[in-house]
Formats: sequence, C-alpha cells, structure tokens
Amino acid sequence: MTLTKTPVTVITGFLGSGKTTLISHLMRNAGGRRLAVVVNEFGTLGVDGEILKGCALPDCPEENIVELANGCICCTVADDFVPTVEALLAMTPPPDHILIETSGLALPKPLLKAFDWPDIRSRITVDGVIALADAEAVAAGRFAPDVAAVDAQRAADESIDHETPLSEVFEDQIGCADVVLLTKADLAGPEGIAAARAVIAAEAPRPLPVVEVTEGAVDPRVILGLEAAAEDDLHARKSHHDGHDDHEHDDFDTVVVEMGEVADLNALAARIEAMARDLDILRVKGYVSVTGKPMRALVQAVGARVRHQFDRAWKPGEARATQLVVIAEHDRVDEAAIKAALGA
Repeated sequence: MTLTKTPVTVITGFLGSGKTTLISHLMRNAGGRRLAVVVNEFGTLGVDGEILKGCALPDCPEENIVELANGCICCTVADDFVPTVEALLAMTPPPDHILIETSGLALPKPLLKAFDWPDIRSRITVDGVIALADAEAVAAGRFAPDVAAVDAQRAADESIDHETPLSEVFEDQIGCADVVLLTKADLAGPEGIAAARAVIAAEAPRPLPVVEVTEGAVDPRVILGLEAAAEDDLHARKSHHDGHDDHEHDDFDTVVVEMGEVADLNALAARIEAMARDLDILRVKGYVSVTGKPMRALVQAVGARVRHQFDRAWKPGEARATQLVVIAEHDRVDEAAIKAALGA
C-alpha cells in the first residue's frame, strides 16, 4: 500500500471542443506515465471510447480505457464511478495518472464532489481540471445569443434570466477550470482568438491561464502534474448549481439514427450540415458504412461544421452499418424530422 494519491485530470469542455483529440495526444506523449482513461459518453452509442481504444499504446493499453455510456458519471457515483476507479487502482501495475473525459454536456463540479466519496477519497486526488473551449464557437457567441445584452438585462432587472442551458454548461466548465485550452485556434484567426479570450476572462471567477491549441497538441507538462487538489477548494470553483444537491440533464436529448450503407459520404455530410442548420442540432458523431469501401468512416459535426475521415478497416464478421448520435436541446429534438433529414 502507498499513501500517495493517484492523480486524476478531469477534461471537460463543450461539445466538439476537442477532448478526445487531446486525450489521444496525451496517450502518445505520456512522458513515461502509465495512463488510464475513463470516457463518459452522453447517449447510448459510445464513439469517443472506441476512438481512444484505437489509439492504445503500451503506456495506455486498451484495458486501461474504460467507457461509461448513457449516464452522467457524477449522478451514478456508487454504481459506476467508484467501482471504475477501484478497478483501475487494482490493476497490476496500477496507473500513474487517470484521465477522465466528461460528456460535453457534463457539469464538472458535481464530479469533483464525487472525489470525496469515502471509499476513494484517500486514494485519488484531482490533479487539475482542464476546460477546452472551441475558439471559433466562443468567439461567435454560440453559448448565449447575445452575452452583452443578457448581462445588461439582468443588471436592469434581477428577475429576468435569459441564460440558455448552453451558456450555463460553458460557464460552469470555465468556473471549475485550472487551465483553459483554446482549441481550433487555426480556424478562429487572431480576431476570433482575442474575442474568445475576452469571453473566457469575463466568465472566469479568477484569473486562469489560457493556452491556444491546434489538433490537441499541447505539452503534457502544461496540464499534467498541476497538483491542484481541486476537491479541497470547491468553494473557489463557482457553479450555477451551487447550493443544489443534484442537477438535471433534461435540457438535452439524443437520437441514435441507424442506417444501412451510404452510397455517397459527401452527400451525407451535406445532409448533416443542412440538418444542423435547419433543426438547431448541436452535435452529430458516429460511424458510416460507405458502399464499396473496405474502411469505416468516422463522422463528427459541431453545429453545421462537419468533418469525416476513414478511421479503420471493418473487422472480419463485423456488421457493416451506419450509426449516428444526434444531440440537441430537449425542446429542439424532433426524431422524425432528424431521421427524414438524414434520409434514414
């Protein structure tokens, strides 16, 4: 037995901000650390976990990558979080450092509170909370229709609350962070980066280091080994849900769309782009079987920005099928319209 606590880095960030890309980079550049990864998906189809397992390396073998799908990790502490951590710590050899990728819709503070659970609080510590923010999206004000106007209205009348669920998620993630990674800096441009930095500075409850990142490439020394012990200073990590014993995830919903083989991948990407624009879809991710292609296609979309690539060959005996997870605010989800838009 050792009295040294195993450090855990919580990686949070809005949908499509680049969390999985960052973790893939850390796995390839572990600096001699033996890593373990916990991926908490929102929805029943686990895409991020499988992507990371495809990147498994000796410093982070596939058995060290655990996926908790279809449930908020901080809402199922006894059933999921504690047993998962205990199983990782019982490995031979145990991991030197654990990375937790939260769902893009997760509120980080309830997860930090879970580190006080009696069975594990003497064995693990929150080394740091890393919040990823999409520079282009933040600069465009997608987390609130008009942040300045909302602030002015609230200042004039405290009974008015025009904040959207998206802005609350973003602000809670920034409020709990030790470091903010401003991702996709190459897409935002200098003006966009400056605007994004201004938004983050306005939302942060205390001065935070902000690091510009492209394709998840950041020196691990910048974000690992912070020794923040975040579980011990929760009072400094502000949240919209302070004073509440629980939190709800009913603001968002998912639809899993299953299809057969797709003849034209570019045409599907165009349909996803149009659907996101017309139906206010936040996120689309999944795998596509393309007719005549021996490899599986990975599709990921943030709003109307769609990216796709062939990630690996279909395995022998593996059913070739197309499965997409579509995420939107609860009152925007129209399953029939989504399936029709995708041609399912």
